[in-house]
Amino acid sequence: MAHIKSCLLKFNKAVNINKRYIACLSALSETHQMLQKTCRDFAEGELKPIAAKIDREHLYPKEQIKKMGELGLMAIAVPEELGGSGLDYQAYAIALEEISRGCASSGVIMSVNNSLYLGPIHKWGTPEQKEKFIRPFTDGDKVGCFALSEPGNGSDAGAASTTAKEEGGNYLISGTKSWITNGYESEAGVVMATTDKSLKHKGISAIIVPKPIQGLELGKKEDKLGIRGSSTCALMFDNCKVPKENLLGQPGMGFKIAMVTLDSGRIGIASQALGIAQASLEVAAEYASKRLAFGKSLLKLQTIQNKLADMAVQLEAARLLNWRAAWLKDNKQPYTKEAAMAKLAASEAATFLSHQCIQILGGMGYVSDMPAERFYRDARITEIYEGTSEIQRLVIAGNLIKELGLN
Repeated sequence: MAHIKSCLLKFNKAVNINKRYIACLSALSETHQMLQKTCRDFAEGELKPIAAKIDREHLYPKEQIKKMGELGLMAIAVPEELGGSGLDYQAYAIALEEISRGCASSGVIMSVNNSLYLGPIHKWGTPEQKEKFIRPFTDGDKVGCFALSEPGNGSDAGAASTTAKEEGGNYLISGTKSWITNGYESEAGVVMATTDKSLKHKGISAIIVPKPIQGLELGKKEDKLGIRGSSTCALMFDNCKVPKENLLGQPGMGFKIAMVTLDSGRIGIASQALGIAQASLEVAAEYASKRLAFGKSLLKLQTIQNKLADMAVQLEAARLLNWRAAWLKDNKQPYTKEAAMAKLAASEAATFLSHQCIQILGGMGYVSDMPAERFYRDARITEIYEGTSEIQRLVIAGNLIKELGLN
């Protein structure tokens, strides 16, 4: 597997950020700067040309995901000894933004595999679990999923009605998990199930479930507003027998594992949102530079300049919040509040920028000949999955109250 670090050696160390400029990128390490260029070039050459087709035909970008795996993008923070790239979360945030700028569907597939599937197994898995359920999922051949949500619990992650009953040396899992990204393509998943109902959320456990497996059926692929290249479906368990050795961590740790996993996952979703926002800004500015109105380029009109300025401010502010959350995680500092802030700011920025992009393009922004309408559709989900904007505000406020000593 050609990891990111070896791929970076192919590029001149004097990196020229040129047309694609990100404020403060030069303050980052040379590795991060070169990673950004590598991912940008890949997105330009491999993802942008097919993004509209992937969206229109609901195609899983299998070939591109494999190439991303060969670049090391499907296991960025996994140590090299397990087949990963051995980089930090700052690298992950930068890479995922660039991939999502090219294709948001590819971005969420990458995000789920990195953050939600590999993340918890790397943190809580046994050496045997890591060898079996991490190594084969690092090179793009296989992807994983994360099963927390259920039809009736929505944002109430502690209300898991899916159960896992002990029987001999196995767990028998029954229940339904909903809205599972990578549901059809994944070959394993981290599943949250109640092992002791009397303990409520403290009775939830995390279990690694290989796929396909007897007792597990997949629901229909959801026909979604956006990110249509990633499959989303229900996982329906009916006495699905899984070895007890697949328990992740200890019994009753599932809720904690889910919450910690979502913290890091929110950095990923923020990065996806930033990629959509960046693409929206670039399309809007380029169109405005070529479109004439009232005898001059739209780019010369103060109203358009004001829109672009507002777009740039929201984008850069959200990006810096996300980089701060990644920095805190990399330095083993608490980052729950900061990840929620980043996810909230970035997802709302993506919706705002994609909206303004359509406004600047006018009628052309409303038709599928231009990518603006796809950006808008893709952006909307970033305010919903891995915690809605409303939940992010509760997380931020709760942590703020504690910091102020007012609880």
